[in-house]
Amino acid sequence: MTTTTLSTEPLELASRLLELAEAAGADQADAVAVSSTNASTTVRKQQVEKVSESTARSVGLRVILDGRQATVSTSDVSDAALAETVETALELARVSEPDPFAGLAEPSEQARSTPQLALFDEQIPEIDGEHRLGQALACEQSAIDADPRIVNSGGATFSSNFSSFALVDTNGFAGAYADTSASMWVEVMAQEEDGQLRNAGWSTSERSLHRLDKPEDVGREAAARALRQLGASKASTCEVPVVWEPRMAAGLAGIVAGAASGEALYRKATFLADRQETMVASPLLTIIDDATLTNRLGSRPFDGEGVVTRRNALVERGMFQGFLFDSYNARRLDAASTGSAWRSVGGLPQIGSGNLSIEAGKTSPEAIISEIDDGLYLTTLMGFGINYTTGDFSRGAAGLWIRNGELAEPVQEINVSGNLLEMFQRIDAVGNDAQWFGATSAPTLRMSRMTVSGV
Repeated sequence: MTTTTLSTEPLELASRLLELAEAAGADQADAVAVSSTNASTTVRKQQVEKVSESTARSVGLRVILDGRQATVSTSDVSDAALAETVETALELARVSEPDPFAGLAEPSEQARSTPQLALFDEQIPEIDGEHRLGQALACEQSAIDADPRIVNSGGATFSSNFSSFALVDTNGFAGAYADTSASMWVEVMAQEEDGQLRNAGWSTSERSLHRLDKPEDVGREAAARALRQLGASKASTCEVPVVWEPRMAAGLAGIVAGAASGEALYRKATFLADRQETMVASPLLTIIDDATLTNRLGSRPFDGEGVVTRRNALVERGMFQGFLFDSYNARRLDAASTGSAWRSVGGLPQIGSGNLSIEAGKTSPEAIISEIDDGLYLTTLMGFGINYTTGDFSRGAAGLWIRNGELAEPVQEINVSGNLLEMFQRIDAVGNDAQWFGATSAPTLRMSRMTVSGV
């Protein structure tokens, strides 16, 4: 199956639905069509535990009638079902409250061409069950073989996906693209001398098969993470420097993107309100949202409203640059769309980021750690203790203690807390080791001081 075929069929389907909506009297309308094929194989203790493969196709319609809007979706794409979908959408719109901000994207903001972003790997649709099984088995086996103290497995999974997305609207926009992804994950348990188990996992996910980490590397990393937690204990409550490993730092980029949502701004539910073009972080911190990067999981040629995607600077050298908008929230706040709308078949457009990147620095992670006499190297966060309105941050954590410039004993059952604005201001070192985790890239970060609560 080719990327051309994958894109053409949903586009034709969405166009059929839109034509019916226009003929039925919709003032404005847009239609989306999505098709996807997902396959995965899970093994545990070198035995097949689960094999799944599914193909789905669905369409969604949004209609706007006298300022009233409604959305309806269906997986039945017969002519009769499409006609019923249009009728239902119009009926719902007629009983909805009028909204002066409801509407399609501005035609001047919509994409006029589809840039080639290398989102589709022709190898991935050809992956068969034997390949998925072999990768999952190799991943788990490498973790088990890493050390005799690895005594159990939570399983390993290899997954692949190929899908297509099409969008058409009554302003004349019509676009479609196909994409692929593959991922691998494993979890194992290491045993303490007293029999207690410490578990850890690791994963890799990419658009293209050749970018995916080798199964042996994924397995060994999971084992190493479980082993280094052996002997973990609580730490004393203190204020110390905290080093965020890249995977943990990636989560900070997501927090900033969430706080930079135009909808959060409208609801006054973000600590970044009224802070545009002010310093909100250390000059060492730059965070970029960019859906135009080649061959990345967060990339797409246009957003869920057809608006051309672009590079959006969120924080540049410590200064907050601005919010992310879809068309609806842009109208509510007299702004412009940033190409940040995501669309499912059954709902209205929602604001979201593309690829998030924390810009790498020039310091090695070893050098960052070597400057700390007493501190925490953060490897795990748990819970959801983030207040986006105030910026207060408090989450369960685990990691390694830093003593005399070196990683020392593991610590667990601790809590790290602070206010996000203060935390970002206290970033005093940024590593040169940026890594991709899904659609987010981040390096090692060091905050000069955070509260660590333990014993």
